[in-house]
Amino acid sequence: MMLEGMIGGLRTNGRLIGARIHRAVLSGSASAAKASSGGGGLGTKSVEIYRWDPERDEPPRTQEYTVDLDRCGPMVLDLLIKIKNEQDPTLTFRRSCREGICGSCAMNINGSNTLACLKEVGPASEKLRLYPLPHMYVIKDLVPDMTNFYAQYKSIQPWLQVDSPPPQGKEHLQSKEDRAKLDGLYECILCACCSTSCPSYWWNPDKYLGPAALLHSYRWIIDSRDTATEKRLEAIDDAFKLYRCHGIMNCTRACPKHLNPGGQIAKIKKAVAAM
Repeated sequence: MMLEGMIGGLRTNGRLIGARIHRAVLSGSASAAKASSGGGGLGTKSVEIYRWDPERDEPPRTQEYTVDLDRCGPMVLDLLIKIKNEQDPTLTFRRSCREGICGSCAMNINGSNTLACLKEVGPASEKLRLYPLPHMYVIKDLVPDMTNFYAQYKSIQPWLQVDSPPPQGKEHLQSKEDRAKLDGLYECILCACCSTSCPSYWWNPDKYLGPAALLHSYRWIIDSRDTATEKRLEAIDDAFKLYRCHGIMNCTRACPKHLNPGGQIAKIKKAVAAM
């Protein structure tokens, strides 16, 4: 009956269906958790959050909150929204899709870069520590300044470049095998978790392109339809742009989409050496 009711809501008022499903899922999750814990509930969780407001003449600090997990969604983003809605409306963070697609809610959670919408809150006994992505200028609280990051992405010219128009004025085709080469590349959502986990990027953020930009560069270098391969390789054949990567592989470990930026950078180096 609950499912039929939700489907009926979709037919009569599409704007409400997402909220209804979300409430039903959270209610079911909380009920299951209470049952598994003998009815005792999930308890309250202590959360430590980095705070800084440029409009206030105060140094950065951390602020602690307590959240009732029995009345909170399962993910860190749910917890942040609950704090902002019910305890502190001044708390600032980015969010959008809440499905691990947009990359907006990237932050440092308990020492690791990840997406708040994909990271589980965890048990009440474990304290949660939330900070903005490391080694980036902070706009406010958990919001980093992505200006330099996006400028580096723009610099690799992330669009298809061809010498001639497609045949019959339609589209540039490629084989299934060539298309498969793009797997593990196009899925990057530019959340910056990988780049801000890289020590080389910390040391040279103004010169080293970083794992995310280089992964996207390789996505176009390897594309069989693109005819600017040599130009692309020459543009990043630089001691800082490319070769500041020392294969530490923090980027691969940090990627919430389970991609391998470090491995793709190694392939770029091989392609440059083969020119």
